[in-house]
Amino acid sequence: MHQKKKSKKHGIGWTLLKICAGIAGTLVVVLGIYIIYLFASYHRIEDNLELTVEKPSGAATDHPENTEKQLQTGKEYSALTYNIGFGAYTPDFSFFMDGGKSSWAKSKESVLETIQGAGALAASYDPDFALIQEVDLDATRSYHVNEYNLLKESFPDYDSVFAMNYDSAFLFYPFTQPHGRSQAGLSLFSRYPVTSSLRRSFPVSTSFSKFFDLDRCYSISRIPVENGRELVIFELHMSAYGNSDAIREGQISMLCEDMKAEYEAGNYVLCGGDFNHDLKASEDDSSTHESWAYPFPRESLPEHFTFCLDLLSEKEKADLWDSARNADMEYVPGVTYTVTLDGFIISDNLECLSYENINTGYSCSDHDPVYLKFKLK
Repeated sequence: MHQKKKSKKHGIGWTLLKICAGIAGTLVVVLGIYIIYLFASYHRIEDNLELTVEKPSGAATDHPENTEKQLQTGKEYSALTYNIGFGAYTPDFSFFMDGGKSSWAKSKESVLETIQGAGALAASYDPDFALIQEVDLDATRSYHVNEYNLLKESFPDYDSVFAMNYDSAFLFYPFTQPHGRSQAGLSLFSRYPVTSSLRRSFPVSTSFSKFFDLDRCYSISRIPVENGRELVIFELHMSAYGNSDAIREGQISMLCEDMKAEYEAGNYVLCGGDFNHDLKASEDDSSTHESWAYPFPRESLPEHFTFCLDLLSEKEKADLWDSARNADMEYVPGVTYTVTLDGFIISDNLECLSYENINTGYSCSDHDPVYLKFKLK
């Protein structure tokens, strides 16, 4: 009798072991298939890609001949840059890749409200040029809302350009709320005619971290000036996660070479966006920066170029509102880490008239807008 019970228990144990082994084997196969899919579907968007310039409805098609719409020297213009964080970052939102909780926005309704709020905020400053980053076209994380179309409603009379930053495979992480697939990028809205625009691919990591930091780019858009030159607007979103010294140096070097070439061609250069560097800090402060917020190496800038905030006095710079918050927790004033990642570089044939990091308390994003007034010399 005792021998039968022992034999029965042994049979049950063996069955459970086989079931567990079968489940484990299935998971290994599924994981293997997913890794193959991840690598097979990974691709970088083409470099030197011509972008489509969308005109407002009813606009004339002969912009270059319309002298009233050409930029003029000595006249005041304005530009605004704003990373809108794909419509997820309400003040209480935290992001898993920053050490927070969530991978998706709260809801589709929240995305709609946040993007419309960000668009209205940007438009309220009536900028001549609005540079907006982290705009989703179709993404799991933002419930497949076309945020570019929503933003166009805030800038109905502007030329617009969209540069795809990345088109990622389905990211099955975190397991409780997979980040999914993302098509996201940079949008430019211009009150003045954009004659052409080009997408340049930044160098990025080739290690496994490329699946998290994804592709990176900047756009180069051209606006005619009455003196026959062009205002060339560079809009960028540099790498944030898993970037190395080599990647940072490669991205900065590539950008600077392109800006330098435009200046040497006689053009005016305005470069704005999310640099993902601590723009207030000097390299001497490198021991105190966060691991993802390195000081921007000023010596890498070509001659004739400067960050607008470097034209401020030390007191003005110190008093400047930080343009971004860490998303490892909800925003708590005085507790949450903040840093200035966003801003503008200008060539010395532009004059910075005023410069402001707009304080909204990060109401629509983990970034706040940066607003610049300038003129062409």
